[in-house]
Formats: sequence, C-alpha cells, structure tokens
Amino acid sequence: MKDFNEKLLIRLQRPKGEIDAVLDTDTYNEIDDQYALSYMIKSDEKIKVKAIYAAPFFNEKSVGPEDGMEKSYNEILTLLKLLGREDLKPFVLKGSRSYLMNEMTPVISDAAQDLANRAMQYSPEKPLYVVAIGAITNIASAILINPAIIDNIVIVWLGGHSFEWPKTDEFNMRQDVAAARIIFGCGAAVVQLPCMGVVSEFAVSGPELEYWLRGKNKLCDYLVDITLEAAANNKGCWSRVIWDVTAVAWLLSDNFVSDTLKKSPIPQYDNHYSFDINRHFIKYVFHIKRDALMQDLFEKLSK
Repeated sequence: MKDFNEKLLIRLQRPKGEIDAVLDTDTYNEIDDQYALSYMIKSDEKIKVKAIYAAPFFNEKSVGPEDGMEKSYNEILTLLKLLGREDLKPFVLKGSRSYLMNEMTPVISDAAQDLANRAMQYSPEKPLYVVAIGAITNIASAILINPAIIDNIVIVWLGGHSFEWPKTDEFNMRQDVAAARIIFGCGAAVVQLPCMGVVSEFAVSGPELEYWLRGKNKLCDYLVDITLEAAANNKGCWSRVIWDVTAVAWLLSDNFVSDTLKKSPIPQYDNHYSFDINRHFIKYVFHIKRDALMQDLFEKLSK
C-alpha cells in the first residue's frame, strides 16, 4: 500500500516539460468546450494532443446521448478547421452512444477502445494525460475494457461540485454516476476540478470578449459569436462561466489554479458525496486564478 500511495502521489504532481494528452469532450453541449479544445491545441509548447474523443450528452441541444455525441464529433471537426489543424482529423474518434448501464459493463466505442489501447504505450513514469470535460463514460469504459491502463494515465476531470456544495447534481456527473464512481474508485490518478464553488469563478463578460478576441482571427470571431448567442436572453449585466478551460490550465502552470490533496470521494446515486478516510488520494482544485488564466487564454486564442 505504501508503494502504491507513493507512486500515485508522484503521478498527481503537475507535469514538467512536454506531455502527451487526449481530450474527451461533449463539444456541442455548451460553449466552454470550444474554448477548452482551442486552448489545449494552442498550448502545443507543453501539450501534444494525440487524440480527441467525442463524449455523449443529453439536454435541450440533443435528443439523446448518442445524438449529443454525434453533434460533438461534428463540432470538433469545425473547430479543427478554424484552428488550421485538420491534420488532427484522423485522431478524432466517436465515443459512447449511451451511458453506463452499471459499474461492470463498458460501453464499447472507438474512443474507449482507442484509450484502452493507446494508454498501454505509456507508463507510470511517463503517463498519458486524459483531459475529460464531459460525462466520464468513455474513460470509465476504457478502464473496464482494460484495467491495466489505470497506472499509465492521469485523469483530469471537470466534474461534480465542490465538497462543500450541498449536492453533486452537476451536469457531467449526474449524466453518468456509475462512470464517476469507477473513476474515483479504481485507484487511478485523478485531478478533480469541481464546478460550483470552485470553477464557477472563471467567468467572462461580453465586453471582454469583444475587446480581446473580436477580429483577431476566424476562430476568435466564432467563439465570440457563439458565446454572445448563448447569452442572448440575459438582460443587463452578465457573465458566462467557461468552465472547461480550467481542466487544460491545470496541466500548464500553478499560476492558474491552486490544488491540494484530498481523499477520493464516493459519488452516490442520490446526488451527494460520501467519504471514507481509507480511500486513496486525488488532487483537488480549490481555487482558480481567474485573471492570470484569462489573460493566457486570450493571448493564445488571438495568435
């Protein structure tokens, strides 16, 4: 157990130097995934993107998880064209068409199979970083397909609310609680970025977007337009949380987020956490350094 904990704590340290990463994203769900994907690809001095997985989602923008995944897949391709990175198209893979039925049976998809195979090229000393910004179905399925990958990956997941929040009724987590329980319980290195109470402070306003991004390039104009469209019904002063950017930011610098070690939580099916002091550690983000991160985001997107 001591050896396990020591190796886990090493993997939970913020990486130094260049790293390989994959992104798991429900890109069409809202407007923050578009910022996160663009930011990740524009941070190629640090992050080498090896694959992008389309994640399922179900809300007013889809008729079901499969439809959400398909729309996200197409949105990824749209962004790659705007980014001038169509060379990555062969590495964009479709993910799960449903959520997990239970905690033992994977949902087979191209994305889950790719991660189950790809992660075997890595090691505990040189892990593959899995940035997940949607329902965690694809990643949990890959672990169920091939549990041997657990020691070779670091999962950076934006999901759940803060431990102090009264409920865990957060979009990414509530879609697939079974998958969240697998991620937090399997012993993998996990970095959690909670939504309400932590990442909720990373908000941007319309005037900021117009000033920093408008007219810089086609990608920036697209991001501004979809954000303003999403905020069209807001009256008076408004801001928009672009949650998913923070998951990428954790990989880049401690100038952007503050974190600590916590014992891995146990997501319950009735929308709350349970805790056990005997559980293994995760890295838990508790503060976003909003201005520093926003500045870096604007500078990279506008290049």
